[in-house]
Amino acid sequence: MTRLVSFALASALACASFGALAQNKQSDRASQTFITKAIEGNLAEVQMGQLAQEKGASEGVRSFGQMLQQEHSAGAQKATAVATQLGVTHPTEPNKKQKAMYASLAKLSGAAFDRKFATEMVKDHKKEIAEYQKAARKQGDPAGTYASETLPTLQKHLETAQALMKATSPR
Repeated sequence: MTRLVSFALASALACASFGALAQNKQSDRASQTFITKAIEGNLAEVQMGQLAQEKGASEGVRSFGQMLQQEHSAGAQKATAVATQLGVTHPTEPNKKQKAMYASLAKLSGAAFDRKFATEMVKDHKKEIAEYQKAARKQGDPAGTYASETLPTLQKHLETAQALMKATSPR
C-alpha cells in the first residue's frame, strides 16, 4: 500500500515538474520573441529618428527625431544585452514591415513628411507600449525587467508624438 502511495506521489510530482518545465519553455520563448521584436523596434526608431532630423520641416519633428535616435540607441543596447543573457541571437536591422515604413516616409518631404511621421509614431508607440506592458508582467525575467524600465520612455515618446500630430494636422 505504501509503495502504491509512493508511486502515485512520484507520478504526480513528475507530471507537475514536466508541466512547470513546459510552462518555463513557453515563457522563455515568449521572452525571446519579445526581446527580438524590441531590438528590431529600437533599430527602426533610430533610423526613423535620423530620417526625421533630415527631412522634418518643423523644429518639433527634428527635435523629436533626435530624441528617438538617442533614446532608442540606448534602448537597443540594453535590449541586446538582455538578448545575450537569454541566449538569443539578436537582430541587426529592423524587420521588413519597419523597412517598408521607412521607405514610405523617405519619399515624403515638408509638411507631408511631418504629418505622416507624427501619425506613424503615434500608432507605433501605442503598439509598442501594449507589447511592453504585457512583457513587464513577467517578474524576475530579464525581458520583463527591461520592458518595465523602458515603458516610461515609450510613454514620453507617445505623448510627444501625439502633440506633434496635433501641431502638424491641417487646420
